[in-house]
Amino acid sequence: MNQTSASSKIMKASAALAAATWLLASGAVHAQTQGGTLTAIVQPEPPMLMLGLNQQAPTQYVAGKIYQSLLTYDHELKPQPSLAKSWKVSSDGLTYTFELQRGVKWHDGKPFSAADVVFSVDKFLRETHPRGRLVINKYIASVTALNDSTVEFKLKESFSPFMSLFVVDNMPMVPKHIYEGTDYRTNPANQTPIGTGPFKFKEWKKGSHIVLTRNNEYWKEGKPFLNEIVFRVIPDAASRAVAFERGDVQVLRGGDVDNVDVKRLKAMPNIEMTTKGWEMYAPLAFMSMNQRKPPFDNVKVRQAVMHAINRKFIVDNIFFGMGKIATGPIASTTLYYDKNVPQYPYDLKKARALIAESGVNVGATPIKLLSFPYGSAWERLAEYTRQSLEQIGFKVQIDPADAGGWAKRSGDFDFDLTFNFTYQYGDPALGVARHFLSTNSIKGSPFVNNQGYKNLKVDELFSTAAAARTPELRQRLYSEVQNVLVSEVATGALFEIEYATFYPKHIKNLVTTGIGLNESFDNVYFDKK
Repeated sequence: MNQTSASSKIMKASAALAAATWLLASGAVHAQTQGGTLTAIVQPEPPMLMLGLNQQAPTQYVAGKIYQSLLTYDHELKPQPSLAKSWKVSSDGLTYTFELQRGVKWHDGKPFSAADVVFSVDKFLRETHPRGRLVINKYIASVTALNDSTVEFKLKESFSPFMSLFVVDNMPMVPKHIYEGTDYRTNPANQTPIGTGPFKFKEWKKGSHIVLTRNNEYWKEGKPFLNEIVFRVIPDAASRAVAFERGDVQVLRGGDVDNVDVKRLKAMPNIEMTTKGWEMYAPLAFMSMNQRKPPFDNVKVRQAVMHAINRKFIVDNIFFGMGKIATGPIASTTLYYDKNVPQYPYDLKKARALIAESGVNVGATPIKLLSFPYGSAWERLAEYTRQSLEQIGFKVQIDPADAGGWAKRSGDFDFDLTFNFTYQYGDPALGVARHFLSTNSIKGSPFVNNQGYKNLKVDELFSTAAAARTPELRQRLYSEVQNVLVSEVATGALFEIEYATFYPKHIKNLVTTGIGLNESFDNVYFDKK
């Protein structure tokens, strides 16, 4: 049996097993209790909830209950049914056929069908999605509705991680009857999002809260169990911790509170803490240095910055141990990671020598450090970075921004230096390549090649690795690309982020998959015993 044939049989078997598992779970609805309001925090307040147009972390958190994709993923990142109940793969790996769930309705009562999948992927996301469109335009030849409940994807060439593509924020299904023929970005429905998920948009009072309410016509019978989810907007980290301790909010997501509070919150009675639910994302923090202009167009300057930053200090003292130093752009938990790359130990003497070698007067013009609006730890990181760079001759001006302002300025390349973190999505072709491909330096999104890095060899390596059919070849190619990216400081890798989730023990099924709190919450319930 050849590898392609074997892979196809494994995919089919996995699909059947996943579907059986889902059926067993859905049959056990009577074991859970109905009702209640779950109160959480959304931080920072998202600029919008239309998941096809905005994929910032707070948007994913809230909108993941409104929108759905064809699949979701378990903690081992194996695909599980969502809007697709089963799937099969052709022996050559170029045709994927999905059988859709029956009886699914959009929140306005219109039926969901294969035509919506075709529109979502082949029209809407092909144009709008900063990550998804890379794969769609390069690899997907066609998306066809074979009938109302069957969709066929044909690929132009092999793309090994195709089945990992259908994370809800990568491939959210959007309603064709609302968006077809409109300007997607100005459609009024963006303000009142309509999906197929277990919760419907009810209210958004800016600066206060977002309310989602139970979808009584949800396609999974008896679900969701919760009546409402309220996401409160609480700007101050200390106030968020107090709100949790008082019981005003029941869920703390990674980043909701300062890491200095983690140990104290963990010790609270009847509280669960988990770091699970981030397997799909493996978040990795980095510095984005705008290489379109001085001083960061010089590789020696970028290397000097890396030597000037004490990343161990950042992890231990700014993020209080919730993370580990990153060696490069691929996280250690992601496929094809290679630790054998150039190193940048903290060394101010080396940093100053590199500045001298560069011939660049880095203090000639103050650089704009665009702050990252995700809490006080990131504010401290900005201040620490300013102090560190000034020790090697830079003049640094910190520009504050809210989530929307940061996204716009980063997407418009209006910065000299900023921070970001990347979600890896289980494979470098999905979560990493987008930050480095020269063809993806496109204005409008903060999650593309915003720094303007350009290396045609890297483009070729990423393209070849994505299409390679054997893990051994993919590893060799990704090892080579990691060495180039780290050598050239394409971005400044800082640390792999570890997030803690806190919630009372009587809340059940809160974190059950590899996408954690971005999941639909259709199976979350309060144990009233």
